[in-house]
Amino acid sequence: MARIGIAGLGRMGSAIGARLLELGHELTVWNRTPEKARPLAEAGAAVAPTPAALAGRAEAIITILTDAAAIESVYGGAEGLLAADLSGRLVIEMSTVRPETEVALAGRVRARGGAFVECPVGGTTGPARQGKLLGLAGGEAADVARARPLLEQMCRRVEHVGPVGAGASMKLAINLPLLVFYQALGEALTLCRHLGHDPAWLMELFADTSGGPNVLKVRGPAIARALSGEDPQPPSFDIDSIRKDLRTMLAEAEARGADLPLVRRTLAIYDEAAAAGWGRRDGAALPSWWPGRTAR
Repeated sequence: MARIGIAGLGRMGSAIGARLLELGHELTVWNRTPEKARPLAEAGAAVAPTPAALAGRAEAIITILTDAAAIESVYGGAEGLLAADLSGRLVIEMSTVRPETEVALAGRVRARGGAFVECPVGGTTGPARQGKLLGLAGGEAADVARARPLLEQMCRRVEHVGPVGAGASMKLAINLPLLVFYQALGEALTLCRHLGHDPAWLMELFADTSGGPNVLKVRGPAIARALSGEDPQPPSFDIDSIRKDLRTMLAEAEARGADLPLVRRTLAIYDEAAAAGWGRRDGAALPSWWPGRTAR
């Protein structure tokens, strides 16, 4: 078993931490808001006072953070991860950010003696607790090979998709159809909601059609609850987080001289839903937003 540190205990970081504790790893955690560390501490994890202190206790360091600004706050500064001597340590960065953020960070980690692998993941907290995420690893072949045994304890499938930055590109790419689909489903439901069918039956039917993606098999019940007027709690990937990812996609496309018109329009609708108080709701609730909006 390994000595692992996790910096960033949002929903995904906490779920991954619980998974690794159950597998018998020696876990140290840090979070900007200390209260979020309490459940893992009660389960046996040590709590570090700073990211630098966490790095000093771990062989492998995992970070999964909100955005580039959060990455800088955790890695930079006098008490950040980069303030520690990272010689011999493996850093696995799992946030959903632009490729340029990961490339720049990799250089800084290597300058401190560490090995760096990015591995953003597909999946939410349920798969994270079960070790069934989809890992999109970017890095040098030797570094990815070193990280693979640990990644395979978190992921049902780990793909080495290229150098550092490639994982970020692939993560944005795989998220795009999902996030646009939530809005497409809402528009589709606008055409049939007047029929009064049971939402659970509707989701089962849509899942059995040519246009039904995997998300309906996994999140169909949560979408049905939202259509029935319930809030599918607890959120695993909320609308505010989705808006951040959509903005990241647009920024990356712009940097590459491209446009994403579907993403641009979908973001505007998510922004409208957030302004109406839906920001902290799970993304599975979004298909119920559009039919309700057009009915008002």
